[in-house]
Amino acid sequence: MRFGNGGRSSNLEDGRGGGGGGGGRVLGLGGSAVLLVLSLLFGRNLFQDTGVTPSIVADQQGGNALSAADSAREEPEVLFMSRVLDSTQAAWSRILPQYGVQYRDAKLRIYRDAQQTACGTGQSAMGPFYCPRDERVYLDLGFFDELQTRYGAPGQFAQAYVVAHELGHHVQHLLGTDEKMRQAQQQNPGAANQLSVALELQADCYAGVYGSVAQKNGQLDPGEMEQGLKAAASVGDDRLQKQATGTVNPDSFTHGSSAQRMNWFKRGFDSGDPRQCDTFGR
Repeated sequence: MRFGNGGRSSNLEDGRGGGGGGGGRVLGLGGSAVLLVLSLLFGRNLFQDTGVTPSIVADQQGGNALSAADSAREEPEVLFMSRVLDSTQAAWSRILPQYGVQYRDAKLRIYRDAQQTACGTGQSAMGPFYCPRDERVYLDLGFFDELQTRYGAPGQFAQAYVVAHELGHHVQHLLGTDEKMRQAQQQNPGAANQLSVALELQADCYAGVYGSVAQKNGQLDPGEMEQGLKAAASVGDDRLQKQATGTVNPDSFTHGSSAQRMNWFKRGFDSGDPRQCDTFGR
């Protein structure tokens, strides 16, 4: 994918070094010492003012401070996620007002291993997820290693699909779709899985809508749309169940089959129109 240069998005939060809590960036030992001296000189808590955690404090709290080597190794991926985040949200900021809804930005919080959220404790085993209570997408960067090695979906647009799918849930939240779905599940518990599948397939379609915008903006290289299709197929319920148990049980699907996920992603991509993403009325 092709993006302009730039630093991290103001909507990206880095929780990799805060011991799974809600803290921000972790400062290295050298930086911590300098900031401590300045705090004493000026009589102010500059750690709090700058929103960083000294690495020595993170260690005392049992956290895993981000090493300089890990930070340097992961920074290109972090910057890419940041640009996908801004690109996706810019697209929806232009699209949603056409349908009478004002878009407001979500936050993307990257973390390692575990993270406290307004929706409970997030863990890397859960994969990326959106929390409507704090309007944040939570993402353990290690998931992208699994996307490539375990699920066989490499490539930048495969990663962008993941972020765009989760931001699709944010769009649903702004439209009130998620709340209507939960109410329908309460009224008809027997259809809970079917409704969950519809919600997830719509987020796939919304990810495709973003892909369409990215292509029109010249941000996709040849063949990258296929990476999105492959990523959608790789996390289909039938494929995951087959890998885990050797059998497939459609009644227990919560996200949709590989074919469904690919079809709805492609529908959003081909149309570029969120009105074509009515998975509930299909």
